[in-house]
Amino acid sequence: MEFDAVLLPPRREHSVARGWWPERTINDALDAALAAWPDKVALTAVSTATGQTTQLTYAALADAAERLALGLLRRGVGRGDVVACQLPNGWPFEVTYLACARIGAVLNPLMHIFRERELSFMLRHGEAKVFIVPQQFRGFDHAAMARALQHELDALRHVIVVGEAAAEESFDAVLMAGEPAATDAERAQMQASRARPDDVMQLMYTSGTTGEPKGVMHSANTTFSNIDAYAQRMRLGCDDVILMGSPLAHQTGFMYGLMMPIMLGASAVMLDVWDPSNAVRLIQAHGVTFTMASTPFLTDLTKTVAAGGETVPSLRAFLCAGAPIPGPVVEQARKVLGAKIVSAWGMTENGAVTLTRLEDDDTRASTTDGCPLPGVELRVVDVDDRDLPTGETGRLLVRSCSNFGGYLKRAQWNGTDAAGWFDTGDMAWLDAPGYVRIAGRSKDVIIRGGENIPVVEIEALLYRHPAVATVAIVAYPDERLGERACAVVVPRPGQSIDLPALTAFLASHKVARQYWPERLEVREALPTTPTGKIQKFKLREMLQTGE
Repeated sequence: MEFDAVLLPPRREHSVARGWWPERTINDALDAALAAWPDKVALTAVSTATGQTTQLTYAALADAAERLALGLLRRGVGRGDVVACQLPNGWPFEVTYLACARIGAVLNPLMHIFRERELSFMLRHGEAKVFIVPQQFRGFDHAAMARALQHELDALRHVIVVGEAAAEESFDAVLMAGEPAATDAERAQMQASRARPDDVMQLMYTSGTTGEPKGVMHSANTTFSNIDAYAQRMRLGCDDVILMGSPLAHQTGFMYGLMMPIMLGASAVMLDVWDPSNAVRLIQAHGVTFTMASTPFLTDLTKTVAAGGETVPSLRAFLCAGAPIPGPVVEQARKVLGAKIVSAWGMTENGAVTLTRLEDDDTRASTTDGCPLPGVELRVVDVDDRDLPTGETGRLLVRSCSNFGGYLKRAQWNGTDAAGWFDTGDMAWLDAPGYVRIAGRSKDVIIRGGENIPVVEIEALLYRHPAVATVAIVAYPDERLGERACAVVVPRPGQSIDLPALTAFLASHKVARQYWPERLEVREALPTTPTGKIQKFKLREMLQTGE
């Protein structure tokens, strides 16, 4: 497979000279952790379906990675080949990534919710040679789906199933193919094939709001440059224990739940299905110090701790990303959990871009999305690419050492100019100290009669209404004004809400009448991505079709 990561070479010299690209790979990090802490627990993985907990030391993790790498090598997988996996959080996922790095293969993580329609495109577009799936997960037969897809995909040579009884193409069989030990020739081949810092090592598809998913290409240098800066800002090190309940097939889970603990020589705790009660138990049992997830995870954890009278004294920080965090959520979580709540913003294309600081006032987490990490620059521009003054909302551009290498086979969509500025597709404003506030996707902006409605700020205010559990404000077409605003609300249990009550609440907070929603839809739930982001495009479709 040839990867057209055209955005990497132009910035290599500058990024290395500035010390942003560390010229290390996950192989180097694993080797270092193995040498320093062979008997330290690297990974604790919990299977919700079986209740089984698996722990691997760094020595066991490295051994499993070597054996799986050899098993893949003996099945014809080598440098530049794509290995796709649709695995839940757990040790097979981590070992698969590490094995790919050992032989220079590229991992393509795929969300477990994807089915034939999404997978047939992604596997074909990425020319996956191997597809690793669970036999079943959450009641769905992934093995049967994968084997059916294999008949349609010429490049797909192997479907490997985790949890299947011993068979030639089971995960266990491939893992055990590492016995007998590698020959001298195989060891030499593996050493020569190892991933290099600028090689594409990850192919991750954007979940996509409309149109075709895009294959984001990352190298060790782009990801390591981000994780190093992220860990330093969060003051994380080898003594930390990191809980990851967000999917590893999403950049949040992959970079900060899988890669970061190995890079730090820390310990990771993985939960395959989010359950706040299990999360509390794991935090207590393993002394978890840090976790990262979206707002619904934070809300769930806070409610569970408050309701059960539990405490989680080891948890120092909860980094929340994916959408602005409502002020009441920050206040309650800080009070109940005792942990610092950190807000952040980022994308699949560049990982975390902005984070609040641990020393910031708590209000920063609810009023901003943080300030840039080292090696990151931001611009807010108008439609003509002219820089806007502080406080004015415009298109957000990012130039970062962690920016991706491009979209696979779709260089025309890379959205990056000759100076390296990437158009994020988000609207935002910057304050005087350089903190950013995301105002929504450019396509989510509501322009009512020529006036931009500050959607994020109105949503944050409505979260303070005692009857509102979740809210999203989206546009609907209007012949005279172009667009009007609709509030889609999930009420709190036992509460009801109507439009007059909603607008009276906004009036009491002195909100300009032009910013009030002019329509209300009450729902039992809102459509979200697996990481908790509200899918506003689906809400707009619902309004247009009257669903």
